[in-house]
Amino acid sequence: MASLQAHLTDLLFRVQIKRRLAGITDLATARAVLQGASMPAPKGANFEPATVGGVAGEWVRAESGPDAPTLLYLHGGGYFACSPQTHRPITAAYAKLGFAVFVPDYRLAPEHKFPAALEDAEAVWNGLLQFGHTARSLSLSGESAGGGLSLALLLSLRDKGLPMPASAALFSPWTDLACTGRSTTSNLKRDAMFWAPGLKEAAGFYVTDAERTAPLASPLYADLAGLPPLLIHVGERELLRDDSTRLADKAREAGVEVDLRVWPVVPHAWQLVQFMPEARQSIRAAADFLHRHAVSDAVRRA
Repeated sequence: MASLQAHLTDLLFRVQIKRRLAGITDLATARAVLQGASMPAPKGANFEPATVGGVAGEWVRAESGPDAPTLLYLHGGGYFACSPQTHRPITAAYAKLGFAVFVPDYRLAPEHKFPAALEDAEAVWNGLLQFGHTARSLSLSGESAGGGLSLALLLSLRDKGLPMPASAALFSPWTDLACTGRSTTSNLKRDAMFWAPGLKEAAGFYVTDAERTAPLASPLYADLAGLPPLLIHVGERELLRDDSTRLADKAREAGVEVDLRVWPVVPHAWQLVQFMPEARQSIRAAADFLHRHAVSDAVRRA
């Protein structure tokens, strides 16, 4: 049963985001709406500007001690908006649950088209390995476009024969930039944040028409064999619901361990709204999943 806070957030998103995004045709306004909707970060985390692998971003840490495992978090925003700062509610929550989190400020479309974001994610991954971390001690997470980008990173690492993280936690990942999921029509009115035409336009900022089903842009179309365990959380009312459910089905068929949960009522990227019990529950479940699969550097060296 959904919380009262979930119902209130659903209404707030409809008024403050969905109505404002409707009919917007210029990029600057759409960016302003998404970036202006960011929520305050929970107290207890510190934010430090840094560069990893030549990509600027920030470290987010709490009082977890020097041996806290490292998490690479890739933020959402449709590949054209948002930043590490807009996603501090999620990254601070992860930090308070025992991670040292790096969030890259990867290049955004349309100024930087596919595969620029993926190139930046790979550069950061390689930079973390150069710090001396073993790949299996590292975890990966992302939401929305950042969830799709997380999957693209995994696929690219696998295809290049490079080491992958121990596991990945994905919140409402955007896995199909062709927007073919049935939920893009069945949830048109139920989704509290997006309109289907807006999704297709946002995809066009990042990819050409010919690239919409390219596996490294839309991981739903990839061979998923060999990926590490995946946790996937998505809202039942989301336009992107089927991006998650179809991905989970396909990953399981390929032999990948998948922990899928479909949540009632919650809007897209609800993990950003930390006053919702569902937001805290989702991130805690993801943190537990990532901690469970990671192998510490200390154990690897022993």
